[in-house]
Amino acid sequence: MTRPAILVFAGSIRTGSINEKLAVRAVEAIEQAGGAVTHISLADYPMPIYNGDLEENEGVPETATRLAETMIASQGIFIVAPEYNGGITPLLKNTIDWVSRPKTTDHRPGPFKGRVFALGAVSNGQFGGYRGLLQLRHSLENALGTLMVPEMISVPAANTAFDESGNLVAERPAKMLTTVAERLVSMAKTFAAPV
Repeated sequence: MTRPAILVFAGSIRTGSINEKLAVRAVEAIEQAGGAVTHISLADYPMPIYNGDLEENEGVPETATRLAETMIASQGIFIVAPEYNGGITPLLKNTIDWVSRPKTTDHRPGPFKGRVFALGAVSNGQFGGYRGLLQLRHSLENALGTLMVPEMISVPAANTAFDESGNLVAERPAKMLTTVAERLVSMAKTFAAPV
């Protein structure tokens, strides 16, 4: 069977982002599980703060349309989502809001429906970004109608979570990453719309 196309990105563009470290580990785990991975940075898709007047007057930014097409070309999407004050980062929320706006003209499902999403987070706190993941999951699943991998990976104590090579130190998060990656690839093969 063809390897499903999986897109991976972090909801942070900060230099040395701990969530980008997890995204790198996710790429490896998804490839080992049989996925064909595209790893991007949201730094390559800058967008203004979403504003309905701006959309009406200037249209959807080219970067939002380009990212939507990249998502549509994927059967699965793994988002590593930092947590700000117990919620979704402004960068990630703004990206989702803009990417939800372009309309396809060829009857393909948009960037959120017809593909499988998986979520992960790393945080310095004891919850490992879990509160932010719950908000992101609610938005993706309930508002945008995505199909979600049931499990999520949250990694607490970020300052000690990775070794010098960027590998997860603790056994439990490492095993959960493997579980989430395998489930994402399996569900993408079974449930995702063809690309």
